[in-house]
Amino acid sequence: MTIQPSPIANCHSASPNATASAIHVSRDCRIRFKTLATLRTIGFLVLPAWLLMRVAGQWIDSREDIPGDPAWLGVGFLVGDAGLVLLVITALIAWWGVRRPERRWPVRAVAVISGLYLIALFVAMWAMTTKPD
Repeated sequence: MTIQPSPIANCHSASPNATASAIHVSRDCRIRFKTLATLRTIGFLVLPAWLLMRVAGQWIDSREDIPGDPAWLGVGFLVGDAGLVLLVITALIAWWGVRRPERRWPVRAVAVISGLYLIALFVAMWAMTTKPD
């Protein structure tokens, strides 16, 4: 079993006299670091927080006496369940970006998917707080 080098291991490999090369290497290092930080944040913070949110939501739903099946509750569960799919896709794209740092599209894709999920969370929050039924 071989040990893989860190994705940011070659960040300071440019010669000190090559300014343009150093700027390019510095930019690549920042992108690699941000992509790796995004992947770790998704894995260690976002997915456990999603699990806590889903378990707590189901627990509260089972303890409360909510008559029927209100639409606001369905919106909350729908956004939560679809959010897991989006989070897994985002984690896979971020992983791809760490493994292929020369490509720029994974960074943009993670930003777009995360933004769409944030908008969906705000819609669910509005539906669950105002209860438009």
